[in-house]
Amino acid sequence: MHTSTTSTVPLEPWTAEQLQQATQGQWYQQNIPQGEIKRILTDSRHAEAGDVFLALQGERFDAHNFVAQVAIQGCQIAIVERPIDADIAQLIVKDTRLALGHLGAYRRQQNSQLKVIALTGSSGKTTTKEMLGSILSRLAPTLITRGNLNNDLGVPMMLLELRSEHQFAVMELGASHQCEIDYTSHLVQPHVAGILNIGTAHLGEFGGREGICRAKSEIYAHILSQGTAIVPADDDFSTVIRENAQSHSILSFGDGGDVFATDVELHPQSAKFNLHTPQGMRTVDLPFAGVHNVQNATAATAFALAIGIALDDIIHGLEQAQGAKGRLNFIQHSNHLFIDDTYNANPTSMRAAAEVLAQQAGIKVMIIGDIGELGDTAAQQHYLLGRDLVSLQGIHFVVAVGEFSPATQEGARSTQYGKKLQAFLNQEQALSFLFSLVETHQPQHMSFLFKGSRYTHMETLMADLMEKI
Repeated sequence: MHTSTTSTVPLEPWTAEQLQQATQGQWYQQNIPQGEIKRILTDSRHAEAGDVFLALQGERFDAHNFVAQVAIQGCQIAIVERPIDADIAQLIVKDTRLALGHLGAYRRQQNSQLKVIALTGSSGKTTTKEMLGSILSRLAPTLITRGNLNNDLGVPMMLLELRSEHQFAVMELGASHQCEIDYTSHLVQPHVAGILNIGTAHLGEFGGREGICRAKSEIYAHILSQGTAIVPADDDFSTVIRENAQSHSILSFGDGGDVFATDVELHPQSAKFNLHTPQGMRTVDLPFAGVHNVQNATAATAFALAIGIALDDIIHGLEQAQGAKGRLNFIQHSNHLFIDDTYNANPTSMRAAAEVLAQQAGIKVMIIGDIGELGDTAAQQHYLLGRDLVSLQGIHFVVAVGEFSPATQEGARSTQYGKKLQAFLNQEQALSFLFSLVETHQPQHMSFLFKGSRYTHMETLMADLMEKI
């Protein structure tokens, strides 16, 4: 199981007693290790002296098979569900996945000075998290969810990185099944928690947006007393979300909310707007493109206000914020603009990205990979996407790549703009078409935007095209 756990900062050490206390496990044959333990990890490749190897078990893998190997690498402690024939101290627990959760929760409880924000939503989580990180890290040491460590394994992994100097933590919580957020928000114990929106990501697992709303709303169950619930004011599910959050004081964001934007000016790579809050109004120059990022900024403001951050500090943080890798990054390359939005995709974020591309200069080309986790609605969602993308004024070409590209093309052909979209089953075919587009339009400036679900690796296609031109 290879979850990225690389932290660049030394972690706070554990003792054998703390491990046992947190997990309620038993030391096999009373073999209790002595001395400081530097970190707990689940990736056998990196286990070395001073580490604890926690052996996870999944449907298709069992890390208990690597315990003997980590012992050879010098690792002296393993957390396991059954004794292993290896020269290594073993803490035996009922379930290693739950033990990881207990360890994360233990570390969280040790840091009583910490102010914790937890956020979820179908789109915008990463950008809102980065904006909050920019606001809070200027003020004090802040732990921020790295990459996509936002599930039942990733969240406790992040909590293990808490150190006594941390004053803030911004935890992103994802949901791929019911009760997952109930579990992770219980570990995190947030002071402030909220939902950004209810979109169509993971439709397959939840059987519809109502199911997604139920799953995301689990985040409100574990807000600490005197804490605040953040809710979107202008979401289709705002009323239901507000009901789910009603046992806490509520701060809302978006049109009609407590925190909202007016006089929005959208520029190709930025936005300017007036930010209205219960603390007053300010003008913000946001270094992010697209109206969806203005919405993310109002959400970040609501979260920050709810943990007592001054409005001036919030504005400063928003104006200094930087996007995460693969989230609308603008790259100039040989007279053309490449927009790397390849980190992930859902139907809502695809449409938002298209709006940003429409604002750029020159010949505008959107290259999209398949969207995953849509279940039975996948073909229909891709059809609707094809219909909407080609109808957007200002976009000249849409190139769809992957298994669902024919459905996307069908949607495009249901409009008068069907010829704008080309469908390809693989990246090789798409690459030669894109290269011919560049050749045909020489010497005109072109703007390309690449986006798709993580597993489609659209960044590879982008890099290949950049290399060719």
